[in-house]
Order: sequence, then C-alpha cells, then structure tokens
Amino acid sequence: MLWSLIKILAFVAFVMLATYGATLLLDMQGSATIDIGGVAASFSVIEMVIGLILLVALVWLAFKLIGLLIATFRFLNGDETAISRYLSRNRERKGYEALSEGMMALASGEGRLAMAKANRAEKYLHRPELTNLLTAQAAELTGDRETAEQTYRKLLEDEKTRFVGVRGLMKQKLEQGDTETAMILAKKAFAIKPKHVETQDTLLRLQAEQADWKGARETLTTKLKTGQLPRNVHRRRDAILALCEAKDIFETGHTLQAHEAAIEANRMSPDLIPAAVMAAQAYDEKGNKRAATRVVKKAWEVQPHPDLAAAFAAIEPDETPQARLKRFSTLTRLHPDDAETKMLLAELHIAAEDFPEARRTISDLVANDPNARNMTIMAAIERGEGSADAVVRGWLAKALTAPRGPQWICDNCQHIHATWEPVCSNCHSFDTLSWREPPESDAAMPTGTEMLPLIVGQIEPPTPAPVASPSAVEAAPSAPTDAVTDAEVVEDDEAETVVERRN
Repeated sequence: MLWSLIKILAFVAFVMLATYGATLLLDMQGSATIDIGGVAASFSVIEMVIGLILLVALVWLAFKLIGLLIATFRFLNGDETAISRYLSRNRERKGYEALSEGMMALASGEGRLAMAKANRAEKYLHRPELTNLLTAQAAELTGDRETAEQTYRKLLEDEKTRFVGVRGLMKQKLEQGDTETAMILAKKAFAIKPKHVETQDTLLRLQAEQADWKGARETLTTKLKTGQLPRNVHRRRDAILALCEAKDIFETGHTLQAHEAAIEANRMSPDLIPAAVMAAQAYDEKGNKRAATRVVKKAWEVQPHPDLAAAFAAIEPDETPQARLKRFSTLTRLHPDDAETKMLLAELHIAAEDFPEARRTISDLVANDPNARNMTIMAAIERGEGSADAVVRGWLAKALTAPRGPQWICDNCQHIHATWEPVCSNCHSFDTLSWREPPESDAAMPTGTEMLPLIVGQIEPPTPAPVASPSAVEAAPSAPTDAVTDAEVVEDDEAETVVERRN
C-alpha cells in the first residue's frame, strides 16, 4: 500500500514538472532558421525541443530496425530462433534482472520479496526450472510449507529438476519428523544421483536409525566406490554395521550366525570395542579361549576400556582372585600408566583382599585425577581395611560430586550416552561416539554439596600403605567378606562397581 502511494505521488509530481517546463518553453522568446538548398524553415523554441525529441526517437527506431534486419538475415541463413531471440531479448533482460534480484533477496532473508521477484521473473522468462526453485526456497523462508511443497512437486514433472524436487520434499519430511517418507524420498534421490554426498549421508543415517543394516552397508559401499569415503573409515563403519547386524541376528535366536557376524566385524575393525567384546564372547562360547584372549588384548592395546576387562574376566569365570590377578597381567602390562589399568588393578587387589596394595595402586590417581569411580574404589578399600563408617561415607559423598570419568560421548553434539550406540540418540549422527572425558561444564553444583564430607564424615587423604611383612599379613585380621557389597549399594549408577569386577 505504501509503495503504491509513493508511485502515484511520483507520477503526479512528474506531470506537474512536465507541465511547468512546457509552459516555460511556450513563454520563451526566440527562434531558429534552417536554410537547406534555398529552402528556409523557421522554428520556435518549443518546436525545436519537440523536433529534438523526435530525432532521438527516430535514431532509436533506426537502430531497432537495423537489429531486426540483421536477425532476419540470420534467420534466412538457417538460424531458426534468430528473430524470436531478438524480439524476446528485452523480456529476457527484465526476467533475469528479476531473477537475480530475487536471489539477492533470498540470500538477505527477505522471503516475500524473493517470491515477488520469482513471479516477475516467471512472467518474462517462462523458465519454471529456475523460478520454481526460487519460489520454493522463498516459501520455506517465510514459513509457507504448503506453497513450498506444491512448488517442489512441480519440479518433479521435469527430468532436469526432478532431483531438486525430491531432495526438497525429503528435507521437508525430515523437518516434520516423517522419517519413513523421508527414507523413501532419500532412496529415490540416491537412485537419481548416487554420487551426491548429502543424499548419501542422509540415506545412511536414516537406514541406521531404522535398523536397515543391509541397506546401510550397500550405501556405505557406494560412498567408497564414488570416492566420498576413505577406505579405513569405510572399514570401521562397515564393521559397526556388521556388529549391529550381528546383534539383531542374536536377538532372533540364530546364535551361530550372530557369532560369525561378530567375528567378521572384529576382523574388519579390531579396535572397535563393542565388536571386540562380542567377538570375544563368540570365541568363548565356541571354546576357543585363546582367540578370545587375543581379541581382547588387541583392542586393549589401542584403548583400555572396562567392557574389555569384563569380557576378559568372563573367559575364566571360576578362577580364584589370585589366578585372575596373574592372568590379567596380559592386559595390565600393556598400558601400566593408564587410569583404566590402575583402577582395574585396584579392583583385582580388592577381590584378592590385598587392600594395602590396592591403595598403593590407586592413591596417585585419586590425588591427581579424581572421579566417581576411583573414589568409590577408595571407599571399598577403606571398608575392607576396617575403617570407620564415617570415612567410608565421606568417600562416597565425595564421589557424588566428582567428575564421572570417561564415557561414551558424541563428537558432534557432546551428548553423553550410557552405552555405546551406532547412532547418537540426540543429533542422530552416525559413528560419532568415542570413549573420552566429557567436556568441562560451567554449571554450578547445587549449593551445599561441598559440605557433604563434613556432614557424613571426614575424608582422610589416600596415603600409600606401608609394605607389611608376610608374618604381619598373616597375623592381621581378615576384612569382612561383605565389605565391598555394602559399598556397592551407595555407589553411583554408572560407575563400575567392585562387586561386578569380582563376579
């Protein structure tokens, strides 16, 4: 409305100025005489101005006629579109100007202006493959999803724009949460352009979310063949999909097939911890304990992990604590300074009721890198050595506010997962979980948590216990067998319990 009013006022002002100028010319005195070949003609000022305007118009018309004659000459020489191009050149110029202005408006976030320019460009160009795309994107920008969907459906009618239409509809369905329809559209887009990276990633993510492991492996192979994925990354992700496929097979009761799939996944990516755990279980159930040990050891060499320790313990479930401590030296000597190794050794010593050695093993870790798990282990050590309940409760209270330690964290969105998953449950990214320390949070703990140790008991600093002589060890009273079990009751949910290590 405002723009229309401005145009009307501008037109009125132009008419007024033109009238005023004509009045001045009529009142102006003077004339001009042109003598050609003895023929003289006299012109007033207004007549000269009008003649000049007509002369300019004639020159412009002459150039247009010359252009038309050139186009006609080209048409006669076989260029069938020469005359039509000449006649539509001005319309094309206006149309492309409107199209470029619409693209600039779209980039500037002016959705309604972009739609108006798209309509103007279509009026002059009659090129729906260009203007419909601009209209659809402008409609999405303004929130008009219905117009955007209708426009994308129009793009499906043309072979050249079909992929753009399918991709636009797919993105709309993803935003609406309709993953089933989005999966169908992603497959169609993938069939049209198998080398399109975004379509490959979207289809792979949707297939992984819907547990279509076979289809996901085919998509992953296509990414490798088209050069969009390094071979080592392909092997790891293919191993992840094979592992997920093995889990599904195991749930259906086909244990033998599941074991073979798990072993295959471990063979493709020996450092994938979940695959190593499942492959070790498969070898163990087949009676091949040596192969199970080899699988766990190879994964432990890359990164120590409590799940690997649990799988290694399950190979010999009935061994004595002393025998287990000796057998676990296969793992503990690989990374002796790693925090996971130290906590594992402490738990093994607790199971063997060697509490002084457990304290010596973990004391530096508690002092330099405290977390909920190693503080809980310290509580178990205190209980095993017969310390007062206040001391034990102090350690457990301290563990409540301590960092949780390494966890499965998404590298894309930093979301923390209780267990490993192939797809992040928060951002739905594929193969982004890694075992590491969570990023430090700036959020403050509830007021008063620093008073917990004072309320439940004072925590004594973990000082290394003196080395006792064999006679002193024999004379010392043994710790109660249920000490660790009591500690487990108040231990944090996700921290590894000592009782689980003993079992």
